[in-house]
Amino acid sequence: MARYRGPKSKIARKFGEPIFGPDKVFEHKNYPPGMHGLSAKRRKKSEYGEQLKEKQKAKYTYGILEKQFRGLFKKASASKGVTGEVLLQLLESRLDNVIFRMGVAKTRAAARQFVSHKHITVNGKVVNIPSYSVKPGDIVGVREKSKSLEEITTSLHSRRSSNYEWLEWNGDLMSGKFLNRPEREEIPENIKEQLIVELYSK
Repeated sequence: MARYRGPKSKIARKFGEPIFGPDKVFEHKNYPPGMHGLSAKRRKKSEYGEQLKEKQKAKYTYGILEKQFRGLFKKASASKGVTGEVLLQLLESRLDNVIFRMGVAKTRAAARQFVSHKHITVNGKVVNIPSYSVKPGDIVGVREKSKSLEEITTSLHSRRSSNYEWLEWNGDLMSGKFLNRPEREEIPENIKEQLIVELYSK
């Protein structure tokens, strides 16, 4: 799942929302895939089914495997605060996600590739681990040799002006500061984290 290469519109239709970003196919077919798609939309899922759906949605959204996801959940459970909210904060703190949020990459998949190919630095040092946990105060930027990379310049050119409150971006330096972990209301993802907590608590 970390490198899902299948039809993204099909997955988006499965969850009933464009979790991978703007999707024209989803806009025209806003119902589950398959020959029973429309009728499947009407069927009521079990409590377990709803909980599993939320976990799968979170994993697809952030592009991580079950082992990684479970590890983050254990870390969230052992931390102070509301487990579900801390889980989302940990997901948002991943380097690939921070790169995506800053607008350096148009998608999280592209952000993972930039990190893996050593185009990204943290506090001036190259980091090629997408799951690297960014800490408050860390400076995340584009490596000097990679600042002219077309994919990155194109993404930054189309970058939306509305910034996230927990990130500070410097366009001239092509780097940003991770100010703090975001509060739940600041995270835009439509994920019911409490259902995930309930699933793992069984």
